Amino acid sequence: MSNNVFVWIEQNDPIAWETLGAARGVADQLGGQLVALVLGENVANLATEAIGYGADRALVADDATLGPYRLEPYAAIITQLAQAHQPAVLLMGASSAGLELSAYVAAKLGVGLAPDCTELTVEDGGLVATRPVLVGNLVAKIAFGDARPQMATIRRRVYPMPTADSSRSGETTGVAAVLSESDIPTKVEGVAASSGQVSLTDATIIVSGGRGVGGPEGFAPVQALADALGGALGASRVAVDSGWIPYAHQVGQTGKTVQPDLYIACGISGAIQHLAGMKTSKVIVAINKDPDAPIFKFARYGIVGDLFEVVPALTKEFKARLGT
Repeated sequence: MSNNVFVWIEQNDPIAWETLGAARGVADQLGGQLVALVLGENVANLATEAIGYGADRALVADDATLGPYRLEPYAAIITQLAQAHQPAVLLMGASSAGLELSAYVAAKLGVGLAPDCTELTVEDGGLVATRPVLVGNLVAKIAFGDARPQMATIRRRVYPMPTADSSRSGETTGVAAVLSESDIPTKVEGVAASSGQVSLTDATIIVSGGRGVGGPEGFAPVQALADALGGALGASRVAVDSGWIPYAHQVGQTGKTVQPDLYIACGISGAIQHLAGMKTSKVIVAINKDPDAPIFKFARYGIVGDLFEVVPALTKEFKARLGT
């Protein structure tokens, strides 16, 4: 068994570099190497990037079966690499793919998993992970038993992006894919990316609407404010369930978990389900005509007033100041 730390490098998602930044400290404390697991097709450049972002070396599986992400081939090769190399720790980003993949691999390896963590430390030679529980009202410190690797996923935007250093060098080792195409039960027919919108999970600014917008047309001023700030449009579950806005915009326990620098809640009361998805935002601004709305307990700034008066006024001012 080694003291090395393995990190799965998810393609086209900066959460991979944030996870490497978190892992760098763990590897240094354990006295082991930081190893990037680079899986995909035509990913040699990604391995070089991983080393630039802090990995000491990279294990690279470059194969057509690993092109678009699929659970089965990715899980098979990561499980095999973990069994062969016996790392002390295996980390992934807490993206949709990372949460799925980590749970599957942990089950295959018969080890514990701490998901959606906000802090990692090393105590007595082992990983200790901190994660929010009970809608963020408490934090739990997770210690692991003797089984290795100790596994965790890292919440998006809690660790800063490390600075890439193109002068860093490291060993790159090729490894073979485990499953052939005929062994993989799922196929990817195509990948479609939405355009013209800011992703909720990547956004540093989110403006969300809730029951208070009153209907589909009520999202127009909320969208205008998001556009003026260069942010993403979010929504509460009530607004989504009412059919006012698509599910892709839902923030909350059954939607997206976000942690932007700025979260503006417009006409959102602050139900526990919604708070679960945005409570750890760095700055929360609440706009609600009910002065007793629970959201105000969690907001750094609160505006008691009609969102249809307040939001357009904010939009006008931001446009003037930002030149948008």
